[in-house]
Amino acid sequence: MPITVFIADDHPVMHEGLTHLLHAHEDIRVVGVAANGRDAVRQISQLHPNVVIADIAMPEMNGIEATRQIREWSPETRVVILSMHSTPDYIFDALEAGARGYLLKETAASEIVNAVRAVHAGERFLCKKIADVLAAQVARRHGPNPLNSLSQREREILQLLAEGRSSAEIAGRLSLSPNTVDTYRSRLMHKLQINNVPELVKFAIQHGLTTLD
Repeated sequence: MPITVFIADDHPVMHEGLTHLLHAHEDIRVVGVAANGRDAVRQISQLHPNVVIADIAMPEMNGIEATRQIREWSPETRVVILSMHSTPDYIFDALEAGARGYLLKETAASEIVNAVRAVHAGERFLCKKIADVLAAQVARRHGPNPLNSLSQREREILQLLAEGRSSAEIAGRLSLSPNTVDTYRSRLMHKLQINNVPELVKFAIQHGLTTLD
């Protein structure tokens, strides 16, 4: 049986290139793609692929939060993060969310096949640069990640707020009332000790929930 792979990346050139690269190997088959994290989670919860390749910076739901939900809805699926980010916060957050591999896009072409096979076999796979970053930083990491104090719904709303969505837009996307969204926003500010929405956006960017793009 081939290893089934799902690709979550909002850049068409990237997921088309990965699909072409993976299909060149008889033991790997791409079964789906998605351009945002929310759609990826929905499809993966139905398809239950062996491996997911996910970017971090995706609209609607970033790859780290998507990884958390994939692990919940499809526990046997192994996630490989494929990102341009190599900072410690991104790496630790991805691994804490349940990712089994982490690659940089600059080396994806030479490493993605080995990564897919390794995580499917139950191993972890980190590209050399990521392993070096972890080795240099693991002893320096202090204190709990403030994101861990947030619920899944609070993280979703924080990302959508950071993307500039209004309370009405968020309410429509998440099937909530605008008043409920406002309540979540106030709760976020209280938990994170942040006083305004611009500071929430800054926090979300610093912790990899969204980007400036």
